Amino acid sequence: MIKPRKKAPELEVQLVNGTTWKLSEQSPENFTLVLFYRGKHCPVCKSQLEDLQKKLDKFKERGVNVIAISTDTEEVAKATHEAWDIADIPLGYGISIEDARKWGLFISEGIKQEPKHFAEPGLFLVTPEQIVYWESIQSMPFGRPSFNDVLGGIDYILKADYPARGEA
Repeated sequence: MIKPRKKAPELEVQLVNGTTWKLSEQSPENFTLVLFYRGKHCPVCKSQLEDLQKKLDKFKERGVNVIAISTDTEEVAKATHEAWDIADIPLGYGISIEDARKWGLFISEGIKQEPKHFAEPGLFLVTPEQIVYWESIQSMPFGRPSFNDVLGGIDYILKADYPARGEA
């Protein structure tokens, strides 16, 4: 289990635009928001990512880089990028179940039209030094933090120089 104030696991993913994204190469002013989503099969993920698209400028204004990642295949991820209103979100795909577990994500076996195995949602704020600052991990598709709450939290963190919590 990763904890706040500890180094984040290395993360390297392919993006739907044909490039490679590496956490170690990020240099945000304040944070990188790493959002793991369940995949194209998830209507809650669609709503979440489309909401993120609407608030992307607010994250940028706060010095936060954003990426969304799933275990989906390249083909499915590209279809997701085209079908959902998320044109400006860097969309990563193909994270392995093993790597998802390194981030502490819950893994589910698919039912109905879901993939055989996939990672449940997680949201992480990571410092420019790749230190985990904030994490929110779900075992279900429901109950994710709202981006308004996350933005409000970032505002408070930056204003009050609030330390990461939960590392004990």
